[in-house]
Amino acid sequence: MDHLDQLEQQSVFIFREAFRHFERLCMMWSIGKDSTVLLWLARKAFFGHIPFPLIHIDTSYKLPEMIQYRDRLAMEYRLTMIVGQDEATIKARNTFPDKFKANPAMSEAEQALARKECCSLLKSSALKATLQGTGIRRRLNLTTGVYDIDPDHEPYHGVIGGARSDEEGSRSKERYFSPRDKNNAWDVGDQPPELWNQFKTDFAPGTHVRIHPLLDWTELNIWEYIKRESIPTVSLYYDQGKGTRYRSLGCGPCQKPIESTSKNVDEIIAELKSGRLHNIAERSGRMQDGKHGLEELRREGYM
Repeated sequence: MDHLDQLEQQSVFIFREAFRHFERLCMMWSIGKDSTVLLWLARKAFFGHIPFPLIHIDTSYKLPEMIQYRDRLAMEYRLTMIVGQDEATIKARNTFPDKFKANPAMSEAEQALARKECCSLLKSSALKATLQGTGIRRRLNLTTGVYDIDPDHEPYHGVIGGARSDEEGSRSKERYFSPRDKNNAWDVGDQPPELWNQFKTDFAPGTHVRIHPLLDWTELNIWEYIKRESIPTVSLYYDQGKGTRYRSLGCGPCQKPIESTSKNVDEIIAELKSGRLHNIAERSGRMQDGKHGLEELRREGYM
């Protein structure tokens, strides 16, 4: 097997271990390249059918193409698609874009704080409420294409995500099977050792565990696998003629593209191999991350 084959087999093994050990299992799908590779691997692990729900936290500020892509693939693959959202915060206009619109003279420090508060509400809190069943879940009706209110309010105890160790500093501290406390909070210093591919899966009943099948994949591995498998991706990742593209996808008002003329998967792979992006963080376009910003959000329960 080549390196991609080895990574694929390891990820498939993690998926099957998770399915074996967690009765209430779900998978996060952010619509980005990593979680879409995760979706592809899940279909391989279970022979074309994904036997658990996919969860997307919709902040209402995702770029329209991302939502269209989500629904198109969900209908095509017949996915159990669940969408969670902090509807109260959005309705109250207690978000960064609303605050900035009301006060465009915000200092950079005020903007950073407003972004972090917005992410904490629209992402961390919304994710926690969706996973625990205390918030409104909307399930895609595969007959009508409409998201109906989901009557299921049982919590999910196993949550599969697309974190990669090389993507960002806090994610390098993760385990394949990473326990959280009852509030979904992450104690970085209290993680089980994973030596010689021995994974702890015998957690106490009801323990909330995050599962990371892509932990050892790199950004280059992701794009090489997308090429090999011909995985459909959002066109936002490619230069549309302006000399820019998105390297990592998030909320529209809090992300910016990088300078790049890569117009397809082959050109992105060549760009990554060239080393041009070597000293530029993959998530540098995510303005909410800031110094330790993402790690603080993840300690609160964000993916």
